[in-house]
Amino acid sequence: MLQIEGLSKSFLLHRVSRRVQGCQDIAFSIEPGQFVGITGRSGSGKSTILRCIWRTNLPERGRILYDSARFGMLDLAQATQRQMLYLRAYELGYVSQFLNALPRQTAYDIVLKSALETHGTADRPRAERETERMLRHFDLDENLWELYPRTFSGGEKLRLNIAAAMIKHPRLLLLDEPTASLDNASKLKVRTLIEQLKAEGTTMLGIFHDLEFMEGLCDHEFNMQEGMMV
Repeated sequence: MLQIEGLSKSFLLHRVSRRVQGCQDIAFSIEPGQFVGITGRSGSGKSTILRCIWRTNLPERGRILYDSARFGMLDLAQATQRQMLYLRAYELGYVSQFLNALPRQTAYDIVLKSALETHGTADRPRAERETERMLRHFDLDENLWELYPRTFSGGEKLRLNIAAAMIKHPRLLLLDEPTASLDNASKLKVRTLIEQLKAEGTTMLGIFHDLEFMEGLCDHEFNMQEGMMV
């Protein structure tokens, strides 16, 4: 499903004329339906890998070979913007630690938008049912559904982010610290959905600090130190 070869990315800090290494010579592969976890200290380069796959970071070197349902084997490091927009809408999912939403978009609309991308506008009733089911699963009170998420707590924003990503049932799901600010009850709900997606064949790549959460979930685990896998 995904094969990464020699992936490297650094960042230039213009104010101090200094280059910082994000990740270097990363190489690994994920088979369809597998869940691969990456662990490591903060600043070790874990999130850089996910952002290169999602293409918010443009890799400097290396290849990210993804077996797309529409495009076939595609190097995401060289993919066009049009191709990436399609993949983000229909094949890839990304759970960030931070919620990125339009200013006047309600919590309900954020999740519904993802559901409509999956089921299509012609089946809006089904998308609405799935949206309500997902919001309830993550204990987002109905009084919050029509509010703008800028008023939410950090945990509520993260739960909303997870709901919007998982409702799409993507072929490849990227998880960036999906339990970072959640209580134990919410962590269990995330784990339940991850187990469900895995049973359905979703391929997943996640980065974690919570090693206990990963226990029994991951097929393979890699550890990063100073931008490199060890």
